[in-house]
Amino acid sequence: MTVELRHLRAFLAIAEEGSITRAAARLRLTQPALSRTLRQLENHLGVRLADRSTHHLALTPAGRALRDRAAAAVAAVDDVLDPAHLGGRPIRLGHAWSALGGHTVTLLRRWRQQHPHTPLELLRIDERTAGLARGRVDVAVLRQPVDLPGIRTQRLLDEPRLATVPADSPLAGRAALTLADLVDQPIAVNAATGTTTLELWPAGRAPATVVPVANTDDWLAAISAGRAVGVTTAATAAMYPNPAVAYLPLTDAPPVTVLLAWREPPGHPAVADLVALARDTVRG
Repeated sequence: MTVELRHLRAFLAIAEEGSITRAAARLRLTQPALSRTLRQLENHLGVRLADRSTHHLALTPAGRALRDRAAAAVAAVDDVLDPAHLGGRPIRLGHAWSALGGHTVTLLRRWRQQHPHTPLELLRIDERTAGLARGRVDVAVLRQPVDLPGIRTQRLLDEPRLATVPADSPLAGRAALTLADLVDQPIAVNAATGTTTLELWPAGRAPATVVPVANTDDWLAAISAGRAVGVTTAATAAMYPNPAVAYLPLTDAPPVTVLLAWREPPGHPAVADLVALARDTVRG
């Protein structure tokens, strides 16, 4: 059997929906037709991609391994076939939060000056790899290492961590804070893409209450409303100034390393130029 793009699209819809029924409705197919397509792909690969029952569907380890590769392949084909890109498509820079902080505007302006015929698109994607694993971007700003085949990284800088508290909190009047100052407060944590975990604190001395959030907007809203405090980096203070919160130096927390990541070989001819310009921009 020849695997076609429809097999990968069908598999990705099933993986994203977690249900044959919902995936079939999304693709406007019958459930039996979609099930046959999935079986064809499994037969070609010689592995089971999903465990499915009447009430439950879950990807197998092989299915989880295929998901990101399939998404990247489909995205690459869609990009090649997009008529808007026949004259040279934009290069896409992904980030999960705060981009390059105070360096972001400088990078965008310098790129426009030096590469006027290749637009640079900055995309916020609330995923750990900021869209890189799924092929949605060409280069990604990351604040934690990734372990993916074919991915290269370039260290850009280390960002100091900051405490973030409601502007009317007694802590907001301090010149600086320590991790111990936050122990008695609920802490807002973005487990999907953030760098703050309870492991920042010494064992047995971490905050007792965690307020889970899904993205930077929700994180800021929780702190602004007085529901929590937070820990972030200087990039967030630069990108999200907010009169309802105070950003304060956190003197005893380690910095966060900022990386650029891209696929090898690059999916866009200007990747090397973007990496070099970003490195030069943050280093002054």
